[in-house]
Amino acid sequence: MAAPRRAAVLGSPIAHSLSPVLHRTAYQELGLADWTYDRFEVDEAGLPAFFETLGAEWAGLSLTMPLKRAVIPLLDDISETAASVDAVNTVVRTDDGRRIGDNTDIPGMVAALREHGIEEAGSAAILGAGATASSALAALSRICPGEIAVYVRSEARAAEMRQWAERLDVAVRIAGWADAEQALSAPLVISTTPAGVTDALARSVPERPATLFDVLYDPWPTDLAARWSAYGGAVVSGLDLLVHQAVLQVEQMTGLTPAPLDAMRKAGERALAGR
Repeated sequence: MAAPRRAAVLGSPIAHSLSPVLHRTAYQELGLADWTYDRFEVDEAGLPAFFETLGAEWAGLSLTMPLKRAVIPLLDDISETAASVDAVNTVVRTDDGRRIGDNTDIPGMVAALREHGIEEAGSAAILGAGATASSALAALSRICPGEIAVYVRSEARAAEMRQWAERLDVAVRIAGWADAEQALSAPLVISTTPAGVTDALARSVPERPATLFDVLYDPWPTDLAARWSAYGGAVVSGLDLLVHQAVLQVEQMTGLTPAPLDAMRKAGERALAGR
């Protein structure tokens, strides 16, 4: 009989995380009765000590803010995808005890868009310039050959996005937040801002909007997503992203493919409906 295996999501705050619901559902569907998945409140200062407790029973970890960059010095290696944005959201422990970091947010974004029929975008716009925006920029580097406009709220963030654009070799135009309503006419708009930031933009949604990818999932829908949908535009949600990146995590940690996407999404929807 196989030895019990463990996995978990770490971050601070972490109580709101849907990852346990998604991963436990996957384990059930895959017949992994001896696997467990937990959540732990861990900040940057506490991360090294937590890593010291990880034994051979640990298969992997999911990481959320503020740990995606803090974890890198604790790893033996990271993937090219993670290195492209200096952010790790997945750690897999190999059979020989090595800790390998990856970023499933980037391919998760691409997969979520593909599920909604978006294989390529001639140009795009990003609302916001934080950590999620850098992952969005990396995802767009795979599907958007044209210009990417990034609407930022500070010059410091603008400088960071220019650095990411140069590193990812993508054409970026930086614009101020005062002009953010111009983003809404792009063929693909990715909103990476915290809850409430884009509410005022809802009244500026064009009559025939294209595609909005709003990375939030709670509360949902955002004012912007609700107006977008009401006007007939396509909307990709943060739950779509969460599920697709979790699918990739499950596959990496368990070695089993494919992970049960539909069952994981339904479990996430039920959990959100119960909040």
